[in-house]
Amino acid sequence: MLPLVRRIVGLWVRLPSACTAPALLCPSQPRVGRCPVEHVVFRRPYSSQKEQLDMSIFHVENIRNFSIIAHVDHGKSTLADRLLEITGTIAKTDHNKQVLDKLQVERERGITVKAQTASLFYHYKGIYYLLNLIDTPGHVDFNYEVSRSLSACQGVVLVVDANEGIQAQTMANFYLAFEAQLTIIPVINKIDLKNADPERVEKQIEKLFDISKDECIRISAKLGTSVDKVLQEVIEKIPPPSVNISDPLKALVFDSTFDHYRGVIANIALLGGEVQKGHKIVSAHTRKTYEVHEVGILTPNEQPTQKLYAGQVGYLIAGMKEVTEAQIGDTLYLHKQPVEPLPGFKSAKPMVFAGMYPIDQSEYNNLKSAIEKLTLNDSSVTVVRDSSLALGAGWRLGFLGLLHMEVFNQRLEQEYNASVILTTPTVPYKAKLSSAKLIKEYGKEEITIINPAEFPDKISVSEYLEPIVLGTILTPDEFMGKIITLCQARRAVQKDMVYIDDHRVMLKYIFPLNEIVVDFYDALKSLSSGYASFDYEDAGYQATDLVKMSILLNGNPVEELGTIVHKDKAYAVGKAICERLKDAIPRQLFEIAIQASLGSKIIARETLKAYKKDVLAKCYGGDITRKMKLLKRQAEGKKKMRKIGKVEVPKDAFLNVLKRQPEK
Repeated sequence: MLPLVRRIVGLWVRLPSACTAPALLCPSQPRVGRCPVEHVVFRRPYSSQKEQLDMSIFHVENIRNFSIIAHVDHGKSTLADRLLEITGTIAKTDHNKQVLDKLQVERERGITVKAQTASLFYHYKGIYYLLNLIDTPGHVDFNYEVSRSLSACQGVVLVVDANEGIQAQTMANFYLAFEAQLTIIPVINKIDLKNADPERVEKQIEKLFDISKDECIRISAKLGTSVDKVLQEVIEKIPPPSVNISDPLKALVFDSTFDHYRGVIANIALLGGEVQKGHKIVSAHTRKTYEVHEVGILTPNEQPTQKLYAGQVGYLIAGMKEVTEAQIGDTLYLHKQPVEPLPGFKSAKPMVFAGMYPIDQSEYNNLKSAIEKLTLNDSSVTVVRDSSLALGAGWRLGFLGLLHMEVFNQRLEQEYNASVILTTPTVPYKAKLSSAKLIKEYGKEEITIINPAEFPDKISVSEYLEPIVLGTILTPDEFMGKIITLCQARRAVQKDMVYIDDHRVMLKYIFPLNEIVVDFYDALKSLSSGYASFDYEDAGYQATDLVKMSILLNGNPVEELGTIVHKDKAYAVGKAICERLKDAIPRQLFEIAIQASLGSKIIARETLKAYKKDVLAKCYGGDITRKMKLLKRQAEGKKKMRKIGKVEVPKDAFLNVLKRQPEK
């Protein structure tokens, strides 16, 4: 039978065959029975006005807000694609891969970086439901995106790979949802794989999460096997939002994007009241008043609606032009109808800091604008202005991890065509001051150091502190010995070791953050043939023995290459930097001494030999004193040249040295 086509709210829509029952289409039926817009097939020709949907047909009890959480590469985005297809939101084609992963970097790397929202319409047991789906990242660096997404949900779908089982980030995301008191629906994905073992994974879920294995749904998101059961469980198990449409407007801003033409587009979850075009709204954070220009839902592209009602998730455009106006976690309310602001989010703690400079200083303003717009889309990045003698004006940026830093840099290049120099990543250290003069200068006894140039002298400090994290490693037991050796080499202290099944073990360690932030993950994957997974959470600070290491060229310090290291690792780090500088700096007509120093003590040295003219070429014989005279004159010239010669480190040499090299 051909699908029924009807004109609803000025739009031609195709209704699924399930809608052909007369009771569903009869206008006299309750509003929840009417069919919503499922798939727009035709718009009014030559109309410049955007058609708008009527969202009032969805009562609060027929709304479900849920999120998909999982470890990286366990099939979140693939499951989201199938859910979009089943509900008719997108057409079923072979090209539907990572539909919600809109960024180029996400498609290239095959990971989700930014949480995306989509509103789905689903017909179940004679009622149409509005399902608001939020697809979240899986990597540890984007944990902040997950926590923001969960704030707009009442339940989660926890996806676990049937082949790999529970991984470190699976556990981290589970506890995020558990602490938020959300309904959890366990789903075992990739049952079509040759080595899939869903029974083993069910036992792991039962042991670690205390969820009965009878509650697990076995699916294959790639083939679409049993995916419809996930939607049915979402409707039956996840409660509707506990909100009231008669309350004053209370909207939570849980995400935002920037449009060059329309300004800030805020993703909102309505926790009370309703909002429509023309309403005057106020931001609880900035106290500024705005007029709403457009509201709508994401399907997953923007679809304007007449209004948004309590319990629904959508977007709002209100002429916010400054990047700081759409504060993540902000509460929006109607003008002259103030409400109690929502608690918002726990602010993200940057774990890695790096200097960012334009390759050409003439591009400074363009790069500044690009960073401002990108930090609106990624509010977990902190930005502080900085400058360098060698690299010029720039910024000191704080990231949640190294992958986060790489993705931010890649997005700058792809989305804003900006080329930058990134310095060596460092972590935020602390120092307890003992000098009365410094305490008066800073106004506090404990300072945070994010730039090695600001590192205070030992005589002014009673104690240095470094950030530590609680790391969780899940690995097959055959690699346990190598991994324990790796952790000990990184100054880690073991806290726990638990077997989660016959072959897999969970290790818990306290790590100094600077030991894991750059290359630990790569070393772990290499040692375990890719089978181990790693996750960490902030565990505060601990006292340690830190030193500032300076790099000298012919006795002159190069501030950009200075770094803070643990005293026990200073020699190895200094020697490695000196060796890389020797390869990176071009030879001069005079000898260059490359040294690493701790205060006045030199701990490593490399010598870059000078170009040398053959002054003896014209001597065909004669007395030896003639040759010695020429060589002595050349040596004096080289000595004089070294005194007045200035060594300039080229920018490409900075790039080669500042990039952390794999340990030999």
